[in-house]
Amino acid sequence: MRSTQDLPHHYAVIATGEPAGEVALEGTRLPTLGSASPAEFGGPGDRWSPETFLVGAIAACFVLTFRAVARASKVPWTSLRCEVKGTLDRVDRAMQFTHIDIRARLRVPPRTNGDQARRALDKAEHNCLISNSLKATTQLETEVDVARERPDTFAGEYAETG
Repeated sequence: MRSTQDLPHHYAVIATGEPAGEVALEGTRLPTLGSASPAEFGGPGDRWSPETFLVGAIAACFVLTFRAVARASKVPWTSLRCEVKGTLDRVDRAMQFTHIDIRARLRVPPRTNGDQARRALDKAEHNCLISNSLKATTQLETEVDVARERPDTFAGEYAETG
């Protein structure tokens, strides 16, 4: 893994489109992605839209930020599921995302400090550069599932909690 480069960082994407159909997004050394309007704006609803890209960027950024925070804080974990919902509304005659709900479910191995894991989740939310770049308010709901050891398992095997 590469180390973090000095700031500022610069990112560039080219979007090309015609009067109808998908908009193609291209970036250097990246696969081309197709995008279309969501069903709410008369689009097909079966492709990634600018709205779902934005909400997806928040979700991916949260997980990647948590990964870095957990590594620095030495918080062991086995999986993180991050569900993000964005609310688009009109404010002062302009549409914008007004609220972002992040629901993070973290699974950690037995004997992991649940409070330390929750603090790492909070820190990830606080440091997510994508949500920090938006006007929308953000609400984080967390759940930490600490796997429990079963007496009838071998060392290193875990029983999942549900």
